[in-house]
Amino acid sequence: MQEFFSTFTFRALWTPELITILAVIALLYYWVTSVKKQALDGTEKKVPLRQKIYFVLGLMALYLGWGSPLYVAGHSIITLHMTQMVFSYFAAVPLFILSIPKWVLRQWIRTWKRKALITYRIILNPIIGLIGFNALFSFYHVPVVFDQIMQAPVLHSVYQAALFATAWLMWWHMLSPLPSEYQLPDLRRIVYIFANGILITPACALIIFAGSPLYETYTNPAVWSNVMAYCLPPGAAPPTDMMNSGSGGFSFLDPHSDQQLAGVVMKISQEFVYVTTIGYVFKQWLVKEQPKEGEWTISDIPADADRLK
Repeated sequence: MQEFFSTFTFRALWTPELITILAVIALLYYWVTSVKKQALDGTEKKVPLRQKIYFVLGLMALYLGWGSPLYVAGHSIITLHMTQMVFSYFAAVPLFILSIPKWVLRQWIRTWKRKALITYRIILNPIIGLIGFNALFSFYHVPVVFDQIMQAPVLHSVYQAALFATAWLMWWHMLSPLPSEYQLPDLRRIVYIFANGILITPACALIIFAGSPLYETYTNPAVWSNVMAYCLPPGAAPPTDMMNSGSGGFSFLDPHSDQQLAGVVMKISQEFVYVTTIGYVFKQWLVKEQPKEGEWTISDIPADADRLK
């Protein structure tokens, strides 16, 4: 393992440009959510510590998904590549949505509606969020598409951005951070979550139950070396032993078992996150059903009320 990582540069392993971008985003978050900023009603709003923690965790998850040594290792082990996708689209995105204060989201949404109502209605349609991410995710894991994207760094980055954007739309409807803005009723939100779980299943099943390895990125030394060349210093090439073995002895599983484990990791992780989200929706539902202060319920009426008339 040490020999494997020693082949790559600091930039390839730690992705400093991503660290810089995330640092800028952190500064923007601090500026936008600063106590000096005012909400629509003119009052100053503070960001709860809980939301700040969500934001930091979201940054960490996105860094693990799009950078760090996992990025390089994911080019050799598909299980790690799938783990990156879990961090990027099933952890980072919902954490970011939960980390943004409602009054900030409300300002952004109202500005968007005022300036571009048509695009607002189209993009925030729940069907777009449901179909968009799952279609891109499934198409990405078609073997010929996967191998081509992995060998084209620019295309890979564009596809990652598209997955991130559609994941944001999908999670927007599942988490419903602004109840007054295009909210699905709670029961429909639960159905929506189940639908997402069903639509992602075929891609996971393809990876798990395929009778042989599907992706040349992890089995063909020529394709693998072409993929890894983008992570090496200019003019350098992967060591011969790595090219001959596909993964340089870094993987602890054969390609087929690695592929099956990758599918299992994605499906179990997705199910865990979605079940947790359903619990979150149920909690919101119960809070709505609780009587507000000053409201009367049937249980508040005395049993002998008729006799008091």
